[in-house]
Amino acid sequence: MLARFRLLLVVCMLMLVGVGALPASAQQGSTTVTFMSFSDYHSHAVPFYSEGANDQAGIARTIAYLKAARKTVPNLLVLSGGDMLNKGSPTWSDEYKCVEWPWLNGLVDAMALGNHDFDYGQDAFTSCRSGIQYPILSANYVGADGNPLLLADGGKPYLVKEVGGVKIGMFALAGSDFETLVTKANRPVDATFADRTATAKKIVDTLRNTEKVDAVVLFGHASREDDTSLASAVPGIDLILGTHSHYKGDFMKLPGTNTYYISPFQYLTYLSRVELTFAGGKLTAANGQLVKMDAKQPQDTDTAAQVAQLQKDLEAKHPDRFKVLGTAAVELSDQNISTDESVLGNWSMEVVRAAAGTNAFFSTSSSFRASIPPGPITVEAFYAAIPYKNSIVTADMTGAQLADLLNIVVSKRGSDNFCQESGVRFKIDGGKATEIQVLTDPANPAGGYSPLDPAKQYKVGVTNFMSGVSAIYKGLIAQAANVTDTKQDIGTLLTDNIQATGTVTAALDGRMGTTPATPAQSTPASGGSMPGMPEPTVM
Repeated sequence: MLARFRLLLVVCMLMLVGVGALPASAQQGSTTVTFMSFSDYHSHAVPFYSEGANDQAGIARTIAYLKAARKTVPNLLVLSGGDMLNKGSPTWSDEYKCVEWPWLNGLVDAMALGNHDFDYGQDAFTSCRSGIQYPILSANYVGADGNPLLLADGGKPYLVKEVGGVKIGMFALAGSDFETLVTKANRPVDATFADRTATAKKIVDTLRNTEKVDAVVLFGHASREDDTSLASAVPGIDLILGTHSHYKGDFMKLPGTNTYYISPFQYLTYLSRVELTFAGGKLTAANGQLVKMDAKQPQDTDTAAQVAQLQKDLEAKHPDRFKVLGTAAVELSDQNISTDESVLGNWSMEVVRAAAGTNAFFSTSSSFRASIPPGPITVEAFYAAIPYKNSIVTADMTGAQLADLLNIVVSKRGSDNFCQESGVRFKIDGGKATEIQVLTDPANPAGGYSPLDPAKQYKVGVTNFMSGVSAIYKGLIAQAANVTDTKQDIGTLLTDNIQATGTVTAALDGRMGTTPATPAQSTPASGGSMPGMPEPTVM
């Protein structure tokens, strides 16, 4: 009996020692870490029209929300996915640069480097960076020696935070398109962007096996396609906070992976909120949602007052940017811009195709960033919707080449690389363009459409982004004959058209075979100004 008692005593002592050695999360049963994120702010400080409603977003709402969260949400980490600037659009960005960045001190834990954060060159970027207390990270943005150029405290290209006894590793990567999108003039000599996958494998391995983190989070800045492929290629990333594609994506687990994903659209219209629950150092549950930053959300009083004064000064200094060009009879909506025809795409592509004198015209969905609200159209409102400075490129394509182009477009449904178009009607069947018809006579649209002839020559128009920058399209366009950049600016063409027409309108017409030919519905006229304008062919 005495021996059994001694054995029981030893077991109890060992259990007590073990409990004392367990992390806090295990001692308390479970711990929830909350992540909040935003991306692609693009200097949209002032509330604006979005998704059919006025008074959406605005930085004062996000600051109020984050301030409240810092006081009430335990174990909170806040991350910015980058693209905090946008040269030319809105005018706020050109006038005030990064004035808002310090407003996020104490609220944001880290920011990913976005391609637009270099818009004003290295001196401006260095100045902006000096005013903030949170690190800007991009693990594959490297110097000539291959070492990362942006580091967190401790000289590491990633951030490790322990919250509630849980250790979280966070890192950012530049997208595969940064080498093209970020001009060499805007970055240090010999600075480049290393392979995403190789860099991610190294970072994840270090975080898992050296830092011994309980979870790994990637927070920008790359397209949805880049992030999806990375999750498949690099196991060990628990959460990807979507950026760069301006994609509104609900919380989900990426198919074929153990990686969760969420993406908060653009311009602070939504924040991502994700809760990861841990027990015994293991991730046991994950939940997430998009939080809409609409008129129901309160604004931070001091921030709102500062924004209002800065905007008032801006409008007084740049009245040309806030003049009225004409009127939109209906909302020129960007709804379904990346998956189908849209009212905004139909209107703009019809105008551009006619000016180009082509059978068909195409522009990637990335060229469009917002709706034009019904009512008066200001310069700012126009460039908020169509911000990038693209020119018209024409080429002679065979019908077979045009069919190939359409099939690429169809294959990119759901992404920025999908296209809005004019002059072609088709159906989508089995992931291919079928029953293709092409405008018979570019000078006489009323003459109708004819079935595509693979051997016939067609005059086709695209943006110079598609012909000269996009890795998706430029190879195919280069195979066409007589490829010519007309240098005609699409933004100028469209604003001139608005002024000449006075009142513009458009509707869905079923040109892609997936939407019934339903007229656009008018909604109440917009009040107030909106942000907008261009930077050459950069997403």
